[in-house]
Amino acid sequence: MTFAQFIGNGSTGIIGAINTVVVPVIFSLSFAAFVWGMVKYFFLHGEEEKSREEGRQFILWGLIGLAVLFSVWGFVNILLSTLGITPSA
Repeated sequence: MTFAQFIGNGSTGIIGAINTVVVPVIFSLSFAAFVWGMVKYFFLHGEEEKSREEGRQFILWGLIGLAVLFSVWGFVNILLSTLGITPSA
């Protein structure tokens, strides 16, 4: 296996595994944290301040995670297109 085969072309190799498996899993975990924070803040023990604060923290970290992931994902796709590494159909 050559280095080019190991790295892949956007849909195969290590780049393909990251783009098709790792990134969507991390996106879904961040979104789940955001949704759990919303549920905890509004529906689960909404009168207790401690529970509402925990909900706020989940919402905040979920949004931060999504923003960082979108930024890194965009940067990686810009880098891949600049280097001419495009997904094959």
